[in-house]
Amino acid sequence: MSSKFMSTGSTPSALNPSENSPASGSGYLRKPQILSRECVAESRLFKVESLALRFSNGEERQFERLTGADRGAVMIVAMPDPDHVLLIREYAAGFEDYVLTLPKGLVDPGEDIITAANRELMEECGFGAHCIEPLVELSLAPNYMRHRMQVLMATDLYPKRLPGDEPEPLIVETHAIEELPALLLREDFHEARAIAALYIARDRMREEKRNSTADLL
Repeated sequence: MSSKFMSTGSTPSALNPSENSPASGSGYLRKPQILSRECVAESRLFKVESLALRFSNGEERQFERLTGADRGAVMIVAMPDPDHVLLIREYAAGFEDYVLTLPKGLVDPGEDIITAANRELMEECGFGAHCIEPLVELSLAPNYMRHRMQVLMATDLYPKRLPGDEPEPLIVETHAIEELPALLLREDFHEARAIAALYIARDRMREEKRNSTADLL
């Protein structure tokens, strides 16, 4: 398989630049100082961490965030041909309903994201891919968690099924990638990461087609 990796303080004043000077010339304010951190709740999957922060202007605040194992996660835009993409229908406990989304999962210990993406694709869709390339990294609710999702594009698919950990068989559907506006009208298609990934993949495919056409001229 190939890959192409490519308020307790004052308000900052414009008269006193040292109060809000950029860090390392990046244009951003200095990051808040973490005064303390404490785990306030924990479940099998999640920890709720409380952070006491002091901002560069002297303000202090208490923030809470979700933390986990930080193993990494992958989401796969699998394309059986240049015009179509595979979507799965699975039960989403958060919404207590079935949703249409992209195959995805955690990176297992010892795996890189390419291997993890191919395994998840085999488990959830019954296909492997000869070519898998990173597409984009997405976050979800960064004010409350540091979860990052690596989105990868999989092409040159071949039939291959691996047993997964899903409680029931997933329904795999094939959709035209140019029909995203119609998908957005559906009540079962609303996951922001999947929507962003599909639009990015669609634009990538459009660009590749334009380049291919230009090469023929």
